[in-house]
Amino acid sequence: MHSLSQEIQGFSKSRLRKQCTHVTTITGRKLLERRTDGGQVEELEGGSGCGFVEDTSLDLQVGVVRPFLLLASQDAAHDMDVLQRYKVSHVLNVAFGVANVFSDQLVYKTLRILDLPDTNITSHLSECSSFIDQAREQDGVVLVHCNAGVSRSCSVVIGYLMLRERLLFDEAYRQVKRARPSCQPNPGFYQQLQSYTPP
Repeated sequence: MHSLSQEIQGFSKSRLRKQCTHVTTITGRKLLERRTDGGQVEELEGGSGCGFVEDTSLDLQVGVVRPFLLLASQDAAHDMDVLQRYKVSHVLNVAFGVANVFSDQLVYKTLRILDLPDTNITSHLSECSSFIDQAREQDGVVLVHCNAGVSRSCSVVIGYLMLRERLLFDEAYRQVKRARPSCQPNPGFYQQLQSYTPP
């Protein structure tokens, strides 16, 4: 039977398994750290992009703001099962560079809006609201989406409630946030809507 002291004496560092750690820096560089005496680090290929971990899971959550007015991400807008389940007839696409994939089956309106704080979001509210009204008048259901369904589309829907239902910003924001909890207009859109006075 080995004693603990014999085991410790017989211990050899060379018998340890080599450890590797994958590291992504904040700038998106992908590094591989090998645990050697020198602490060797090598850069992996394809390390461009941002330092965040990309979320590749689909966001198929649909926020029902009104029976005729839905809010979602591009994932839901590209999923026919979801669109049929919610009886979507019209799609308002306020993203930049997101295709309308069912244009032979649904009525689309596309406004290429950039999700930047200095983009004038309120200048688009009248045109967006007219399209939502058109869907409603045809007993349709309109899905408003951007890329993530977080900033642009939420801002448009908040603006619609302020413009058409005369809700104050706080109440419109609260109702949209309740329908889609991930709602988060960028700081510029938030301020524009806060100070927006519908004509």
